This record gives sequence, structure tokens and C-alpha cells, in this order.
Amino acid sequence: MSRLHPHPERHTVSRVGWLRAAVLGANDGIVSTASLIVGVAASGAGRNGILVAGAAALVAGAMSMAAGEYVSVSSQSDTENADLARERRELADQPASERDELENIYIARGLDQTLARQVADQLMVKDALGAHARDELGISEVLTARPLQAALTSALTFSAGAIMPLVLVAIAPASFLIPLEIAVSLLCLAMLGALGARTGGAPIMRSVLRVTFWGALAMGLTASIGRLFGTAV
Repeated sequence: MSRLHPHPERHTVSRVGWLRAAVLGANDGIVSTASLIVGVAASGAGRNGILVAGAAALVAGAMSMAAGEYVSVSSQSDTENADLARERRELADQPASERDELENIYIARGLDQTLARQVADQLMVKDALGAHARDELGISEVLTARPLQAALTSALTFSAGAIMPLVLVAIAPASFLIPLEIAVSLLCLAMLGALGARTGGAPIMRSVLRVTFWGALAMGLTASIGRLFGTAV
């Protein structure tokens, strides 16, 4: 007689909150800082001026990412909390209607009416608000908004991404700074894209091509602007 063993499953959706903020922060740190450095270098500025501009970009960018993530995710959290409060009041005032609402949701998903009613009844007894949050509002523990986590993750990963272009300014020969900055930044972006795709279980090559294309475009545009204004000055 064979014994049944639970089938282990690994899902990457539980990482979506911090992974999105981490990839966005590191990608933006590399692209924005490297692009600024390339643009300033193309204008003919000296090493000290480039270092100051890069350091300012790192600090300002990290704070901007943290503030932006915190505000946007807090807005999402406020909306979720308002919906949950409204649902809590409705459960207290009209539980029968709320049970019917759950039943209709399960019928729409393919259950017959009798089974849908049984499921709705049992879930309402165990955790009525949790059932409505998941199945009516689409709010779950995995995907719920976490403003502080998103802000800290974005700030730290932006800083980590921005460090590399800044360090390169200090050690690269001045005559090769721009091509080295572009090449190393694109390599880091490709590695970041591959790591993010692998962590999230997404296609690696598509992610690599996406981040390197936009990084190359950003650095190319800022280099052109730097040369244009540097020549004009």
C-alpha cells in the first residue's frame, strides 16, 4: 500500500512586494547615477565635479525612492484599510447579505449552489472578514501593502546600485571613464535583470534585454545632452 506524501510547491508570488521595490531601487540607482555621471563627464567636467554630482545623485535618489515608495504604498494601505472597515461594518449590519455575496462569488468560480452555500457558511463562521478580504476585495496577507518595508528596501537597493557608478569615477582613468561607465553599468544591469528574473521565476533573457535597453537609452541621451551643453559653454 503506497503512502501519500504532500507535494512540495514553491511559489514566488510571496516575494512580489519586496522584490518589486528591490529591483526598482537597484535598477534606478544604476541607471540614474550612471546616466548623470556620463552626462556630466561628457560636458567636460573634472573628476571632482563628477564625484560631487554622483554623490548628490545617490543621496537625493535614495531619499526620493524611499519617500515615493512610502507615500504610494501608504495610499494603497489606506485604501485597503478603508475597504476592510467598510466590510467589517457590513458584516455586523447585514451578515445574511454578506453570506449571499460570498456564495455568488463561489458560484461564479464554478461551484454549484449547494456547495457554494456550504463553503460560504463555513468560511463566515471561521473568519468572515478574512474570507471577504480575499475573495471579494482581493486583499491577502501575501500581497498586502507594507509601506515601511517598501521604502527601506527601495532606499537601500538604490544606494547599492548607485555605489558602483560612483566608485568607478574614482578609480577609472579619465580618458576611458565614459565608455567604462557605460559598459560596466550595462553589465550590472544585465546581472540585476537576470537575478530579479531568477528570483521571481520569470524569463531571464527578456528581463535582461529590457533593463539593458532602457539603461543604454538613458545613458546615451544624457551623454548627448552633456556634450551639447559642454560644447555650448
